[in-house]
Amino acid sequence: MDFFLREMEPALDKAMASLSKFVGADPRDMVFVDNATVAMNVVAENIELKAGDEVLLNDHEYGAVFRIWRQKCEQVGARVVSARLGNFSIPETSTSDTSQRDLTRSVVESIFSSVTEKTKIIIVSHITSPSAIIFPVVEICREARHRGIPVCIDGPHAIAMRDVNLKEIDCDFYCASLHKWLSAPFGSGFLYVKRKYQQRLKPHMTSWGRSLGGRDERWQDHINWLGTRDPAPFLAVPEAIKFLEEVGMEGFRDWTHQLAQYARQELEHLFDTKAWVPESQDWYGSMIAVPLPASDIKKSKPNAMHPLQQQLWERFQIEIPISECCGQSFIRVSCHLYNTRDEIDRLIQALSQSGI
Repeated sequence: MDFFLREMEPALDKAMASLSKFVGADPRDMVFVDNATVAMNVVAENIELKAGDEVLLNDHEYGAVFRIWRQKCEQVGARVVSARLGNFSIPETSTSDTSQRDLTRSVVESIFSSVTEKTKIIIVSHITSPSAIIFPVVEICREARHRGIPVCIDGPHAIAMRDVNLKEIDCDFYCASLHKWLSAPFGSGFLYVKRKYQQRLKPHMTSWGRSLGGRDERWQDHINWLGTRDPAPFLAVPEAIKFLEEVGMEGFRDWTHQLAQYARQELEHLFDTKAWVPESQDWYGSMIAVPLPASDIKKSKPNAMHPLQQQLWERFQIEIPISECCGQSFIRVSCHLYNTRDEIDRLIQALSQSGI
């Protein structure tokens, strides 16, 4: 009781001060949540929609995010619209500055070509889950502000992999998990909310909705106090930040990108396919998705684990996701400080023995 009544709120404030500095935001605009899924549900529950309204996503977005917004839209007769980006038709010369700008413009235009007068919010990943592509979120948010449309960014893969600055991005909502690249505990994430939405924000669960210590009311109180939830994952976040900063953030990002780059080269050579992103750290970081060959065996039934993923685990004890995006199957390699080239070589050898 001493902890929950007197110590928890100041401890959460201290942890949030560390996190908000790390992501370039004001701590008054952020609140801890269990993960990005919880954050996205809070946003969905607080966006006012009516029959005929539209929520814009795109064909690289995470399946659970689509499901959240479809459910929200079904409740009121609105609908989810998916902008078609495909593989961006990336040119061979896309490493040049001009081509990079052209590709950024193409992504932004592809998204906004699906905007109508009925579009009430745009949902976009910072780094896509199925295709591992870094989206130009600054440019997307800038165009959305020009059109008066709020943007919610799904950012669980971006924290630590990228230098995230929420003031620069200037989105309306940002949803993140911190157990991925930051390596904080499971059950640690955050929701960023632009100030104009905060006072009317309702939590995804109803509890006391006030400060236990008798402090002045804040919008975060409704989410901070959800019964006797264990706040330990949130309080450990500063240590995770401290560890990576001691390692060196640029060194961490460069090393993991080099590993992802090596994995890309080896997989492209093995499969005779091409990744959908330019050879640039602006478009992929510590994670790369490479298309499987067209002859690749398909899933036996919808939502089943891909046979190749199952085979890699059962025969070689390698766990690696096989994702689906725009009708294409990908193998997605994630690289962290604890990974080595030898492990990538072992993956390539296993794939060779798998007969793919």
